[in-house]
Amino acid sequence: MIEETGVGGDDGGRTPEVTAAGARPGPRQAWAALPWLVRTVVAWSACLIVVIVGFYLVGKVAVLLAPLAIALAVTLFLTALLDPVLLLLRRLRVPGAPAALLTILLLLGVLVGVGVLVWRLTAAQFGELSEQLGAGLQRSRDFVTTTLPVSDAQLDKLIDQVRSGFGGGFDPVGGARTAAEVAGSTLLALVLLFFLLKDGRSMWRWVLRRLTGPNRDVTAEAGRAGWRTLGAYSRGTMIIAAIDAIGIGLALVLLGVPLALPLALITFLGGFVPIIGATVAGAVAVLVALAAKGPTTALLVLAAVIAVQQIEGNLLEPLIMKRQVQLHPAVILVVVTAGTLIAGISGAFVSVPIAAVAYRVVDTVQRHRERLAAPTPRSAG
Repeated sequence: MIEETGVGGDDGGRTPEVTAAGARPGPRQAWAALPWLVRTVVAWSACLIVVIVGFYLVGKVAVLLAPLAIALAVTLFLTALLDPVLLLLRRLRVPGAPAALLTILLLLGVLVGVGVLVWRLTAAQFGELSEQLGAGLQRSRDFVTTTLPVSDAQLDKLIDQVRSGFGGGFDPVGGARTAAEVAGSTLLALVLLFFLLKDGRSMWRWVLRRLTGPNRDVTAEAGRAGWRTLGAYSRGTMIIAAIDAIGIGLALVLLGVPLALPLALITFLGGFVPIIGATVAGAVAVLVALAAKGPTTALLVLAAVIAVQQIEGNLLEPLIMKRQVQLHPAVILVVVTAGTLIAGISGAFVSVPIAAVAYRVVDTVQRHRERLAAPTPRSAG
């Protein structure tokens, strides 16, 4: 049935509209006819898919350019860590290039000195550490097979499946390629570190000068917030890792567990991977104590590890890290797992600082927009 409207002299000369009573509604009408809950779920699902695809593509590019990505991440981490040293040298009126060079030499001196000291004290113990770990794993295996309804064949099958999931045997060509990539990434990171320490602030000012209007203000504010977060994370993580290593190392010495220094070093390195790194380092210490001193000492070591980690997580971390780098433990677990799946150990190291900086930048931009959108109070009179 066709209805005609607007015909005659009472319509003000409007063009007649012809509508079909049985015509199908258009896309907008069909979308508006859906329940609000369905529309909300569809919209959020589409946004989530776009975000996930974006992160996936960025991750794939980062994996393809792994040496460059790792070098950039390490450079930014070290720059934020060493920035206070550079500022101190600049306050002493040391020029930019010599100040950057002295800062890098100080870093290399500390790393080389600590590495030589640890190597001389523990080089002969790392072989013993491997043996103690093997003995601890064997005792754990015996406990599992005698306590749980699991046979040796089933346990061996499970171990083989785990090993196959982490890759096959040693590949000399792949090992040489990895060593070359590590050496190249290290050299590239040192060169980039020098230039960022020397010219980083002038580079940032150059970027800001290319922006106009409100974009300059929000970019400057977000950049400062992200940089403060990265600096606080890098320095706080190193301090907390050192405290964990000292606390657990003293506990191992007091309990008479051998290889206390290598285990403390493993604890320090594990502190740079939140939650997972500390858990793995603590498990290694418990296994060594189990093999060397028996289950009683192993339980005491476990209690000491838990106590140190609880003090660190509930007391020291809030004081050292402040609120600007706090992430929920569930977020940290997801981020570390995703980083490990994408880029292995290096991804686990850099995933948390990237997430913390990204969260702080997004939060700063959102707060800036809220301040701009807020109504300006009228002046009195």
